[in-house]
Amino acid sequence: MQKSLLLYTLITLVGLVFIGRLFQLQIVRGESYDPIHNSAVEKKFDYPERGYVYDRNGKLLIANQLSYDVMVQPNKVTPLDTLEFCKLLKITKEDFYKRFNRSVKFASYKPSVFLKQLAKEDFAFLQEKLHKYKGFFIQKRIIRDYPFKSAANVVGYISEVNNQLAKSSTYYEQGELIGKAGIEKQYELFLRGTKGKKYFRKNKLNNIVGSFKNGAYDTLPENGKDLTLTLDLDLQQFGEKLMQNKRGGIVAIEPATGEILALVTAPSYDPNMMVGRKRSSNSVILMDPDNLEKPTYDRGLKASYPPGSPFKMMNALIGLQEGVIDVNTTFKCFHGYRYGSRKGEFMGCHCNIYNRPISLKTAIAKSCNSYFSNTYKRIVEKDNKPSKGLDSWANHVKSFGLGNYLGYDLPQGSPGFIPIGKYYDDAYRYSWNASTNISNAIGQGEVQTTPIQLANFTAAIANKGYFYTPHILKKVNGKPIDNPNFTQKKVTSIKQEHFDPVIEAMHEVFKTGTGSGVKVKGIDICGKTGTSENYAVVDGKRIKLEDHSILVAFAPKDNPKIAIAIFVENGGYGSRIAAPITSLMIEKYLNGKISEATKYRETNMLNISLKSEYDKLIPKKEEEIASGTK
Repeated sequence: MQKSLLLYTLITLVGLVFIGRLFQLQIVRGESYDPIHNSAVEKKFDYPERGYVYDRNGKLLIANQLSYDVMVQPNKVTPLDTLEFCKLLKITKEDFYKRFNRSVKFASYKPSVFLKQLAKEDFAFLQEKLHKYKGFFIQKRIIRDYPFKSAANVVGYISEVNNQLAKSSTYYEQGELIGKAGIEKQYELFLRGTKGKKYFRKNKLNNIVGSFKNGAYDTLPENGKDLTLTLDLDLQQFGEKLMQNKRGGIVAIEPATGEILALVTAPSYDPNMMVGRKRSSNSVILMDPDNLEKPTYDRGLKASYPPGSPFKMMNALIGLQEGVIDVNTTFKCFHGYRYGSRKGEFMGCHCNIYNRPISLKTAIAKSCNSYFSNTYKRIVEKDNKPSKGLDSWANHVKSFGLGNYLGYDLPQGSPGFIPIGKYYDDAYRYSWNASTNISNAIGQGEVQTTPIQLANFTAAIANKGYFYTPHILKKVNGKPIDNPNFTQKKVTSIKQEHFDPVIEAMHEVFKTGTGSGVKVKGIDICGKTGTSENYAVVDGKRIKLEDHSILVAFAPKDNPKIAIAIFVENGGYGSRIAAPITSLMIEKYLNGKISEATKYRETNMLNISLKSEYDKLIPKKEEEIASGTK
């Protein structure tokens, strides 16, 4: 009797456990049940279209095109005519086995990519024959198309998700596509859309036999969002054209909004080189660390240069703000500035005004080194405390966005460098003064800036004391962006009243000063030419190369529409190359074309090549050195 009771109790308990488990699965977890963990269910993704990208005027910058991948599921492959199959795919027999073994290693029971991105003509031919090769099938894939061979540094590129990212991600799987540079990377979450999912039932032989629960868990894909950029494609292409056979960067900004109108880096490349089956071989060439041209290196965002003479405007503004000079302050120039010990050191000057009082306006227009050396000395040694004075100077400089990443919406950048008092305290053990780093007065010394920082600095001058963070995104799905980082003013530490005399002096640069040779009729341009010294180590020796050519400007003088900074590596005086390119870019943007009167400048710039200068950077081979040949 007791044994029967124990048996009935045991049966009842087991029954209750089963009932409880069924209740948990069907009622409690039924709504949130995830079929992905069911080995009898196979999940397949339905991939969305990536969003399209347009320039500010509606020109299509990034589109999509259909591609075809040959997929393989190794455990379903039956004996085949390998040679015939290889001929269809235009691969070797060795390549076939390499690809097949890789798929087996990945997972013999899972489909994987066997051959990426068939050409359209190859797909059509293969499709007719593919039924003969069990375990192989075609999968459609959306890849990118770049209608214009331009702005590669802006649009970027996409590439496959690697195993490491796939393991750490809850969204991506190995082999899927993801933005890797430029807009494609920065706005991946907007552009990628959302994958759809479909679930299928499998039998004990692991074959699909139908939809899982009549598609109750299936979801539809959601296409990516379309983006409108601030970029003006016509201006971008014009800048790239002018920078052919040169190295450097051009950044143009709309002062009233901070929108980036052009972001040119030279040399560059056709973005379509990073699409298709040739992408891998092309990327090896483009990203070769020994390639001195560095076509994937965005010089507008990442290259740090001494700012040269345009930085004199910064010292003028700080001098006015600190009260160490005013608009009537004058200094004499004796073809330079003498400083240092009793014997002294000498900083030369090319302003051609000897032993006469020079005012602020003339000093900017004629680019007088002596004037700004005196001004810098007064700023740093204002209270006879150089370290404290330099800190104050650095804080003013940084309020214009120099010395940091600015916060723009592109995934590359360099902070540049603005020294503070501690930097020299450590270097000189607290024994230094303004003469120690007097080169900072004229944008040499330790100061380093990027083209986008100088363009933003110029926009802040055009706005008389404020700027908006430079940015490249204008609209998402046709709606203007509402990002406080890009829509709120950043106010500098310089009072508005101090900008007027500097702007007048910048206007004088193009009227009678160093930029007067590239005036544009009907456009009042305000700017500043500059050069920065350039050294390099070649074959173990430090050599002096041709200076970098620099110019910053904005126009028109009243209600400015464009602020621009241009660096041309090894371009010489600012008036030689940077100034003509600047005036052409401004004329192109404001007038929509280049007039017949200034057409010759465009021709001259297109014909100038600096290749011979860049060749000096190429180390000579031992046999060339021995023979004396180049």
